[in-house]
Amino acid sequence: MNTRGLRSQLKDSVPVTGLCPQAGPYGVQDSLRRGFSSVKNELLPSHPLELSEKNFQLNQDKMNFNTLRNIQGLHAPLKLQMEYRAARQIQRLPFLPSSNLALDTLRGSDDTIGFEDILNDPIQSEMMGDPHIMTEYKLGIL
Repeated sequence: MNTRGLRSQLKDSVPVTGLCPQAGPYGVQDSLRRGFSSVKNELLPSHPLELSEKNFQLNQDKMNFNTLRNIQGLHAPLKLQMEYRAARQIQRLPFLPSSNLALDTLRGSDDTIGFEDILNDPIQSEMMGDPHIMTEYKLGIL
């Protein structure tokens, strides 16, 4: 039996855990904490405008910050970005859905009903679990 060839194959092999970024400690995705995997999310964009639509809010914020900087100076977009960051950090407990009403109010989208308001209902999500375990996982205790 030729063991030199076997050693070189083992040395050059790629670890299985490096292939899947959401893999747990045993190389398998943790479905209880992260939900079911979806092949649809891992596909490449099928149309050039798909990436533009995905990043619409980010592009809109950049354009608004640039306009605000040209009109009022550097302090205005910095203050608004600081308020956005503070509003994003406000969350409920990990097992309760958060509406991010403060962030919607800052952006001015609290009085509009969009596609994501109706079809992206967190109450209908498949993410369920024991509240104590989910809180300990979020805090890094578990």
